Amino acid sequence: MRSVINHQMMFGRTDISAIVFDPKSRDDIPKILRGLQGIYTDEELRKRVFAILEEVRPERKKGEGKADPNTGRPGMEQWAILVLGVVRLGINADYDRLHELVNHHDTLRQMLGHNDWTDKTSYELQTIKDNVRLFTPELLDRINQEIVRAGHTLVKKKEEENFPLMARGDSFVVETNVHFPADTSQLFDAIRKAIEVCAKWSFDEGLSQWRQYDHNIRHIKRMRRIVQQLKHSTSKKPEKKALKDQQIKQALLDYLAAVDYQLQRAVRTGAELGGLNPLRLSQLNGYIAHAEVQMGQIRRRINDEVIPHAEKVFSIFQPHTEWISKGKAGVPVELGLRVCIIEDQYRFILHHQVMEKVVDSDIAVSIIEETKQRFPNLRSISYDKGFHSPDNQRDLKALLEKVVMPKKGKLSKIDKAHESEPEFRRLRRQHSAVESAINALEVHGLDICPDDGIKGFNRYVALAVLARNIHRYGALLYKQDAKRHRGPYKKAA
Repeated sequence: MRSVINHQMMFGRTDISAIVFDPKSRDDIPKILRGLQGIYTDEELRKRVFAILEEVRPERKKGEGKADPNTGRPGMEQWAILVLGVVRLGINADYDRLHELVNHHDTLRQMLGHNDWTDKTSYELQTIKDNVRLFTPELLDRINQEIVRAGHTLVKKKEEENFPLMARGDSFVVETNVHFPADTSQLFDAIRKAIEVCAKWSFDEGLSQWRQYDHNIRHIKRMRRIVQQLKHSTSKKPEKKALKDQQIKQALLDYLAAVDYQLQRAVRTGAELGGLNPLRLSQLNGYIAHAEVQMGQIRRRINDEVIPHAEKVFSIFQPHTEWISKGKAGVPVELGLRVCIIEDQYRFILHHQVMEKVVDSDIAVSIIEETKQRFPNLRSISYDKGFHSPDNQRDLKALLEKVVMPKKGKLSKIDKAHESEPEFRRLRRQHSAVESAINALEVHGLDICPDDGIKGFNRYVALAVLARNIHRYGALLYKQDAKRHRGPYKKAA
């Protein structure tokens, strides 16, 4: 049994519309909560958002759809799930900090619908994690569209009928929570997990062949550490360099031999117990396959073979991780995925896209097509040179009235005259403001994604964009409140 929110008032409970925030506070939480309060107090906006929140329900078994909201045990209200998810990303908090705030932050608890002093309801950490993960990127994107439209009503002037949107777009890298992908480290991750799966499986079945699994893991770890501590010689004498190279190769071969021995044991365990638990066998085979790939690549490196970039895996736990080099000063390489955002002149993020195996020029047109479907009054877009291609220039000009996308290389006289036009130069100067939105997203959670898997990554990014827009919406409401309560000016003494 699950409802969006309990509208029944109880003794001691503060109505969400009556929550008062400190107007002098410069922290992020009051503005985020003010944005959430704005959603609740705007009747039309509340209806639309609550209709979407009704779909936030756990999945049943495969093929049975989502759980029935009218049966079963009481679950967390969908409004509370939205509040927790937005606050988590809005202040860049992990689940432990969110757990502390939700149980002891008075204003946050009022927003969740709890009494000040009579309600002793507390939330468990795992309950918070399980419920926030019920969101999907699609549901979050639909809520985000409603928030942006509500924000536009605050900034739009009454006399504006067409209300043109002037957008700017750029991409940045959201890192995944992985260590540097050295072959030896990834091989250790794979064999460690394979040994742990075998040990737990054997213990569950009453077998004892993996009773020393912890010792085996430490032994392989020590051998990996020996490899890591060996450095190539910088001597100018060829014999010394050759001797050091031979030591490194021998240490790698010893490391591979130790891993291969444990790997063969894991294969035998899988063959022996595979019929008892196919799901666990599939998990074990995945780690074995990863280990075999890494061992093969290490052997190829020993033979001085260059591994093609397409064959490399940068994390066995986050396989969607990409090796990205954007040429930034001091940041030669980033491990994660690119995310493209489209921001309007009022600092609302209209749309975003997680870019898997694509670059800026591949999505320049498609993301604008999707944005224009959501906001038909989009009139212009500003990109940097990375999005340019002749096809993109042509297709975007067919979609929008004004396209600001500098061309690469030497310009022709026609292109130089076009990029010297006052309107082009004005919009080009304003393009750098998108970096402020990117920085705000990174400060509020999108510097590194702690969630697992590509589904968790997409959900995390979508929730960060929604939290940013609600924060912006709350900041505009804060300004309105300040103007509304400003007293008359007094003459100086």
